[in-house]
Amino acid sequence: MTKDSFVEMKAEEQNQLQLERLQSTCNRAYRNVPFHRDRFTEMGIDVSHIRTLADIVLLPFMERRHFSENYPYNLFAVPLRDIVRIHTAPGTGHHLTVSGYTAQDLKTWEGILSRALTAAEVTPHDILQISFHQGLANWGRDYKRGAEALETGVIPNTQLSAAKKLMVLRDYKTSVLVTTPVAARHLTTHVIENGINVNTLAIKTLILAGEAMDADQRRQLEENLHVTTWQHYGLSEIPGPAIAFECEHHTGLHVNEDHFFPEIIDPATGRVLGHDTFGELVLTTLTTRAFPLIRFQTGDRARILADACPCGRSLKRIEWRGERTDALIPVDGINLHRRRIHELLEQDFDIPSESAELTVSIRDDRKYLEIRIPLNDALFSDEIKGLERLIQRAVNRLEDNLCVPVVIHLKEKKSFEEKP
Repeated sequence: MTKDSFVEMKAEEQNQLQLERLQSTCNRAYRNVPFHRDRFTEMGIDVSHIRTLADIVLLPFMERRHFSENYPYNLFAVPLRDIVRIHTAPGTGHHLTVSGYTAQDLKTWEGILSRALTAAEVTPHDILQISFHQGLANWGRDYKRGAEALETGVIPNTQLSAAKKLMVLRDYKTSVLVTTPVAARHLTTHVIENGINVNTLAIKTLILAGEAMDADQRRQLEENLHVTTWQHYGLSEIPGPAIAFECEHHTGLHVNEDHFFPEIIDPATGRVLGHDTFGELVLTTLTTRAFPLIRFQTGDRARILADACPCGRSLKRIEWRGERTDALIPVDGINLHRRRIHELLEQDFDIPSESAELTVSIRDDRKYLEIRIPLNDALFSDEIKGLERLIQRAVNRLEDNLCVPVVIHLKEKKSFEEKP
């Protein structure tokens, strides 16, 4: 099967292929993953009862906490000898989220990325530059494989300052830049502040992943850099960067339905909602061998668009604005759980649970977690140098566990109490 054959199928053929892959995923999960087998058994679910795609509602949901509860390898559906890549992401509890790939999984992601890049009009004539922070390094590898499969020239992901990044972009004649919206805005600021003539650059395409960007921000990027922007949707838990992608019409993101089955549910009741209604996006993997996910609640607020796309692709489209249906804090493509943040803080600060104020700010080309902690009597009595060491130790612990930059401020209690 070629990477685009699913798009060319008739609707009945697509549904049949999805059903066969859903049944295969359920059977593999039941046979090889005790977590899924136990839940199916407890709920009286027989995988042979999945006879239509609509029968997916019989299956239980998966939540992020299940990753931590089955740390590290208990959700894998293949032996470790078949795993060729292991990826970690921050979890909701003490343990990290661990996901794995077989060689076939990596080949599948290569096809997914190639399809998304082709939709963004990337060709073998392009030079594609990848620029992600360390937390999304795994995505950088996926984009590299997908672009190379198209025989596109690739500048692999490398950590560079804005000045060096721009130097590579200019001197290497980059035509396609893959990065996060925050990094793209920072690069644009650097171009403007240094009076660089963008007409001297070869860049024409900007692919944005990691978080959503509103229409005004996209328009500013396009006007300042003279590019066309393309949005990709991904998850660090599945993990992958182009589960859904924009086509040339930029009216919603096409879901790779031959690999992921999308649903929109009411997060309060679990009831499946109709098209054009916003709710929580739920995804089921259809082709993943190492790490099958069944009805995974993403926490992302989205809706499935009912009307057909002018591009002619039959893949369902979602509208995604970056809003959440849960308490997770998204920071540059990495979702942080408030409870986990407070658990880590309590190891260094004697403060009541949930007393710290958590916000997301921007510094240079990254978003970071900003934490304000009320200054209690114990902290107030400590020496300045002791407080500095305490704060640095807490920052190091948080950054090691959460994989995002962190800044901690100590504030007087009245500054918290005065807030409405």
